[in-house]
Amino acid sequence: MRSSLTIFWLCACLGITASAQAQVPVEAVRQFVQNELGTIEGADRVDISVGQLDPKLQLAPCENAEPFLRSGARLWGRSFVGLRCASGARWTINVPVQVRIFGPGLVAMRQLAAGEPIAEADVRTEEVEWTREAQSVAREASQLQHRAPTRRIEAGQAIALNLLSEIPAVVQGDPVKLVGRGQGFSITTDGVAMAAAAVGQPVRVRVDSGKIITGTARDGRVVEVAF
Repeated sequence: MRSSLTIFWLCACLGITASAQAQVPVEAVRQFVQNELGTIEGADRVDISVGQLDPKLQLAPCENAEPFLRSGARLWGRSFVGLRCASGARWTINVPVQVRIFGPGLVAMRQLAAGEPIAEADVRTEEVEWTREAQSVAREASQLQHRAPTRRIEAGQAIALNLLSEIPAVVQGDPVKLVGRGQGFSITTDGVAMAAAAVGQPVRVRVDSGKIITGTARDGRVVEVAF
């Protein structure tokens, strides 16, 4: 131990540098990432790999390097962990890491066209890599309700959440049924939607009198107004 410290301080005093990769405490970085991730609900397994640095990068010898997570960093797929020398030198670098999380996800059983609603019969559950997609993948059929792909999804492809968009319950110009509900009463009248809206979103409706009323879009071209 004494001899290694002596060599360390000698190198530091002489300004000798060493390969940056040699100074990366790989296991410490991997454990740091694992601790930051914590328990991931529903995941079957998590793989963490620490990447290589530029072999040309040389750093002053460091007795103790500490990993940290930079502000805004997300440990999802390919990412970086900060590493700073806490004893012996003053440098900070980024260490590439890859986090791969596997778990159950919905996979298309056939080709799904853009804009086409997805039925439960169109998907099956398989183990997939969640981290291949920026926002993970759909895991339950409820996540597909009132949503459709923004582009074609091939058979066998996981249903990425960032490929889904809300299906409008009404579109601009649609004839709609305006239903007003209050304490012990309800009224119904016809109207025309003035914009597109998904289920649960607000939408303005013009009734026959020309008055504009704002309500909440529901299935079946219904707009609900609470009094």
